[in-house]
Amino acid sequence: MLFRKNYHLTNRVSNTQKIKRTVGNSIAHIVLTIISIIWVFPFIYLILQSLRGESNGVVSYIIPQEWTFNNYIYLFAFEGPNAFMKWYLNTLLIAVVSCVFQTIFTLMTAYCLSRMRFKGRQGIMKIILIVGMFPSFLSMVAIYQILNVFGMVGNPVGLILVYIAGSASGYYVIKGFFDTISRSLDEAAMIDGATRNTIFWKIILPLSKPIVIYTILITFTSPWGDYMLSSYLLGTNSENWTVALGLRYWLTGNNGQAVQAYFTRFCAGSVFTSIPIVVLFFFLQRYYVEGVTGGAVKG
Repeated sequence: MLFRKNYHLTNRVSNTQKIKRTVGNSIAHIVLTIISIIWVFPFIYLILQSLRGESNGVVSYIIPQEWTFNNYIYLFAFEGPNAFMKWYLNTLLIAVVSCVFQTIFTLMTAYCLSRMRFKGRQGIMKIILIVGMFPSFLSMVAIYQILNVFGMVGNPVGLILVYIAGSASGYYVIKGFFDTISRSLDEAAMIDGATRNTIFWKIILPLSKPIVIYTILITFTSPWGDYMLSSYLLGTNSENWTVALGLRYWLTGNNGQAVQAYFTRFCAGSVFTSIPIVVLFFFLQRYYVEGVTGGAVKG
């Protein structure tokens, strides 16, 4: 009799817990769905407005009354003050070159600070961390003056050099990942005659796919979407502008009147600009997952 009472009581408690868990999951799903809709809505708005054909300015409705691809066709202009593709190629060049060099320098810096022991190592890491806590715009005046001395203000090369120069400051997360890889691999490789260079390129990096992919994504997206630094260093010559500067001009140019002529084109440009980031993410996602499932040898 007592066993039956305990059995029914246990079932009742179990059912109550299941109901609470189901209700909790349902509420969580509803909240996440609402958040997802809020997050996606601006992108849907941009796409719909980029396909609007009845007016180029700002309107009070969302669904276009007339559909067209003319706003995207307009983007493929290489000449004139509104040469979007010129800005696009400038941005692509800056982002790709910066990504390659930043990724290499950041990974090398992290490897040195993770694997090598030398005098002043702790001091260097602390200095980099402290300097990284200050907002980047505090150094913009000094950067401008230095580039101006070398005649590189308004030159995309100067902007690339600035991006690359700060590569070492992003070492911390990567160093933490390298620390999880067993040092016995380095020791075994050195016994076999491998150099530090060989260990880094042929042993450490293949085991570090997730952090390498993370570094590539960060170092590419940062200059790709940067506006503040590029607007300060590239000046008023529209031939050297990036996409961020060009799209900003379409909204604020001619004392703010440009928005009535370029708003739908701005939306089309924003959608078109997001394509490389989406493609890069989906292309590298497979390698990222492979790296995570492969794991690192810990020690």
